Order: sequence, then C-alpha cells, then structure tokens
Amino acid sequence: MKYRHIVWIVIGILLIDQIVKFWIKTNMTLGEHFPVIGSLFQIHFIENEGMAYGLKFGGEFGKIALTLFRLVAVIVGFFYIKKLVREKYHNGLLLCGALILAGAAGNLIDSMFYGMIFSESTPYVVAEFLPAGGGYGTFLHGNVVDMLYFPLFEGYFPKWVPIWGGEHFIFFRPIFNIADAAISVGVIAILIFQKRFLHKPEEEKEKAVGTQPALDEPVA
Repeated sequence: MKYRHIVWIVIGILLIDQIVKFWIKTNMTLGEHFPVIGSLFQIHFIENEGMAYGLKFGGEFGKIALTLFRLVAVIVGFFYIKKLVREKYHNGLLLCGALILAGAAGNLIDSMFYGMIFSESTPYVVAEFLPAGGGYGTFLHGNVVDMLYFPLFEGYFPKWVPIWGGEHFIFFRPIFNIADAAISVGVIAILIFQKRFLHKPEEEKEKAVGTQPALDEPVA
C-alpha cells in the first residue's frame, strides 16, 4: 500500500463523517431521534464536549487540551504512517492506521471549527450553518456531533451483582459517530492481529530465510 492510498482512505472517511454530521446538525434538533432498524439501530442526535463516546475530560481547560492533543496526534500520525509505508509494513497495519487517523481528524474538525460555523443546537431549534450572528463558540470550542445508537437489548442486573445489582442497563448505551467507529475498528483490529501486523518486513525475511535449507545441505 502506498502513502497516497492512505491519504485517500483518510479523505474518504472524513468526507462521509463530515457529510453525516453536517446533515444531522442542520436537519435535527438536539435529542431528536428516529429508528433505522426498529429499536436496534437509531439515529439519535447528541453533542459532547469531550472524548469519543461522550466521555469528558477536565472541563473547559480539558477540552482545549484534548483538542490540541488531537491536533498534534493527527500531525504526528501522518508522519509516522508515512514512515511505516516507507518501511513496507503489513498493509493491514497501514489500513488500521488510516482508520485511526481519519477518526481522530474527523472529531478534531468538530472541536476546532463547529463552534465557529454553526449556531447552537437546542431541543427546539435546528442549528444554522454560517449564521449571521456568528457561531455558538470560538476556535477550539466546538462540540463533537454524535448520532449512531445501537441499544441492542436492555434488562436488569441480577441482584447478586456487586454495585449494579437490580439496576436497569442498556447494551450498547453509548452514542457515537463514524469517526469514533473508525478509531475503534482500527485499534481493535491491531490488538487482534498484532502478531501479524507489527512484524517488521526485515524480521519476516529473516524468518523466511531461516526456514530455507542451506545450499550445501542435502534435502531429505
């Protein structure tokens, strides 16, 4: 896989992510939802100020720090994946890297610019793109748009379960976006296939050479 392929994968995921977010932001009120596959898959519009899946980190300062960290991570990530391409690492690792980069960049765009280009979404008013009075926030103060909700099943924990015994639960409760999904798929795939993905090409060659019989040795 060549570096330009990585770039095109990142651009493709970014476009899908941002088109979906733009449509949600300009067509739905905050908290609005509708079913896609019954109750198993819903579009449910929420916004979050922090990390993936609605997690938060340290209030206002934490939000700015997280956005700047994402920015640095994306810049460093592009240089690092270029190094991996040059060293001819496994295509699976390069693809996973592209997914993670695209996801990080997708949420970074929300955090950096959405506060400047959209009016505020409320439970009663749909946001406006490039409002005359300016956006709901400033640079680095945008909220991340989430919409994918998969409440596959719900029930109650048995009473003998520590802490949560008898409490109601929904699986899967977090609401996320395409960028979050890209990051998760990339990370999980690397963890599952790390033995195959993380070997350097030189190690693979040495391993292959080690299995070849020497030229002066008789082959049984």
